[in-house]
Amino acid sequence: MKVNVISRSTDEYTKERSQDLQRVFRNFDPNIRTQEKAVEYVRACNAAKLEKIFARPFVGAMDGHIDSISCMAKNPNHLTRIFSGSMDGDIRLWDLASRRTVCQFPGHQGAVQGLAVSTDGRVLVSCGTDSTVRLWGVPVSTLLEEDVSSDKSAVPLETYVWKNAFRAVDHQWNFDRFATGGAGVDIWNHNRSAPEQSFEWGTDTVVSIKFNPGQPDILATSASDRSIAIYDLRMGKPAAKFIMRTRTNSISWNPMEPINFTAANEDSNCYSFDSRKLNEAKCVHKDHVSAVMDIDYSPTGREFVTGSYDRTVRIFQYNGGHSREIYHTKRMQRVFCVKFSCDASYVISGSDDTNLRLWKAKASEQLGVLLPREQKKHEYNEAVKNRYKHLPEVKRIVRHRHLPKPVYKAAATLREMTESRRKKHEKRKAHSAPGSIIEEPLRKRKIIKVE
Repeated sequence: MKVNVISRSTDEYTKERSQDLQRVFRNFDPNIRTQEKAVEYVRACNAAKLEKIFARPFVGAMDGHIDSISCMAKNPNHLTRIFSGSMDGDIRLWDLASRRTVCQFPGHQGAVQGLAVSTDGRVLVSCGTDSTVRLWGVPVSTLLEEDVSSDKSAVPLETYVWKNAFRAVDHQWNFDRFATGGAGVDIWNHNRSAPEQSFEWGTDTVVSIKFNPGQPDILATSASDRSIAIYDLRMGKPAAKFIMRTRTNSISWNPMEPINFTAANEDSNCYSFDSRKLNEAKCVHKDHVSAVMDIDYSPTGREFVTGSYDRTVRIFQYNGGHSREIYHTKRMQRVFCVKFSCDASYVISGSDDTNLRLWKAKASEQLGVLLPREQKKHEYNEAVKNRYKHLPEVKRIVRHRHLPKPVYKAAATLREMTESRRKKHEKRKAHSAPGSIIEEPLRKRKIIKVE
C-alpha cells in the first residue's frame, strides 16, 4: 500500500519576526487555476493604472543662475555632482542630494557655451564666446557636506586665449587632451597654451563635439552648415562626413555600443546612425514638435533623454521610434541642455528660465529603501504589464500622456502636414510613368550627401 505524506520543515512556515506575514502555500497547477489568465489581465490593468496614479516625476528645481542655462556637464567621479554654465558667464557646481550650489567658477566675460570634465573628475574645462578656454580645479568632496558654503569661488588653473569664439568642448576619455569647436576643431593639451592639432573641412561654425567612449581617438562633430563629421586623431585628418537637410544641434555616442551615435536635429527628430554606414539612419526618433536642442545617453545605453525648444523633455528607447515618457511643467521654458545622472536613475534639465530641474527617469519609481516584499511586488507588476502590454486596454493606459495645449496642437498640425505630403506623393506617383518616381524611406531622405 502506497501512502503520500505531506512533509514540511518548520523553517518554511515559521515567522522570523513577529511582524512577518504568515506564509501561504499555493498550488499553481493550471488545472486547478482555470481563471489564471483573466486574473492576471485584471492585475495588469490595475498595475498600469497604479503606475499612472503614482507617477510623480518632478523631484525639485535648483535656482541660482540669473540667465539662461546653456550647458551642463556630469562629474564621472562623483554621483551627485553636476556643473552648469549660463549665458551670463556664471559656472556653478551643484549637489543633487541637497539641491544647493557647492562652488562657483567666475571668470568668463560672455556666455559659457561648453563644459567638460576629465575622466578622473579633477579638472573642469570651460569655453565661451569670450574666445577663452579655462581649466578649473574641481573641489574635492568631503564627508561634511553640510559645511560647504554656497558662496565659495574657484580660481582658474589655466586660461588660454584664442583667435575666435568657442561653441562646444569635450574631454578625451582617460587622457589629458580635450577638443573645442568653433570656427574649426582644435585639439588641446592641459599643459600647452596652443592647440596640438587643428582640423578644418570646409565647415561653418562647429556647434557640438563628442569623443567616442570606446575609441578615445575618434570624435564626432556637427556644424551649422548641416554637416556631421567624424575625425580620427591618429590619422590626423577627418575620416568621414555627411550633410543632412537640417542642422544637428547635438550628438551623443551610445556608451554600450560605441559604434552608434544619435543626433538631435533641428527638424524636431533624432536620428541614430551606425558610424560604419552613414548613408542612412538606423532609426528615426519622432515626437518632439520643435527643434531638439540637446541629447544625452543613459549609462546603460538602452535609452536617451532629449530636451527641445517646445519646452518638453522626452525619454526614448535607443531603438524606439516614439518616446516612452514626456516631462513638462507650467514654468519650464525652452530646454537647452539635458543630462542623465551617472546611475541612470535621474534626469537633469537646464532651461531658459534659469532653473535646473531634477526628474526621475522612471516617473512612478518609489524613492528610498524598498523592503524585499515591496521590491517583489514592483517586479511582479512590471512582469504582468509586460505580458499583457499588447492588449488594447493595457496599451491605452500605459501610452496615455497629458500634453500641454501648445504641444498637443502643434503635434496635430504636424500630423496633418505629414498626411498631406503623403497623399500628394501618392497622387503624383499614381499619375506618373511607372518607375519615374523613386520612393525613399525617411531614414535616407534626410541625408543629402556622404563624403
